Amino acid sequence: MDKPHYEPAIPDGTNGTATQAISADGHSELGKRYMIPARQGRAVRLQKGQRLRIINPRGNQVCDFFALVENTPFEFLSMEHCRTALGRIYVRSGDVLVTNRRRPLIEIVEDTSPGVHDILIACCDQPRYEQLGAKGYHDNCADNFRMSLSAIGAPIAHVPSPFNIWMNIPVSPEGDYAWEPPVSTPGDHIVLKAHQDCIAVMCACPQDMTPVNGKDAVPSELEFQVDAAP
Repeated sequence: MDKPHYEPAIPDGTNGTATQAISADGHSELGKRYMIPARQGRAVRLQKGQRLRIINPRGNQVCDFFALVENTPFEFLSMEHCRTALGRIYVRSGDVLVTNRRRPLIEIVEDTSPGVHDILIACCDQPRYEQLGAKGYHDNCADNFRMSLSAIGAPIAHVPSPFNIWMNIPVSPEGDYAWEPPVSTPGDHIVLKAHQDCIAVMCACPQDMTPVNGKDAVPSELEFQVDAAP
């Protein structure tokens, strides 16, 4: 399914993400709980100071999280810049995550899980699943990112590496890493504060060929809501 010419905005396939945005422009109702179906993604616009609560109802699901600065598609939440800013490869509550322009964008203000998340691994895409042996099109987070933004009329200039919430990628002293099930539990949530107006994209990762979504490798739904600045 290789594209003759790679275009960041064009997905390799489609699913309900493309047609089931939370609203035409991505604005939410404050305090309303929204569901992200398994294997799909959703985009939501956040104003500076607002808080985004992401919930893991079944406890086993990874959320690929992306954020773009509003009206600036070339500035986005950047894991490589976060690793430099934090001086480590793991995040903690209280950390402020930065853009590719090294500006604060997202702050982790609350985390009820054990705090095991990943900022190393790129989002899954069609070539990744082909390498794993998938036949035909496979839902993936890169396409969910593209479709989530397209569904609300937002431009897509690049597919960045995500903040992989609840993804468990332990790293050995020798630098090797493994793909392990999440250690989060049903109902765990994380709260993220926007430091700038931005568009957040959340994907209920479709990975079912490694155990990152649980030992049974069965993706499930996520939920989220936006709350006003306190």
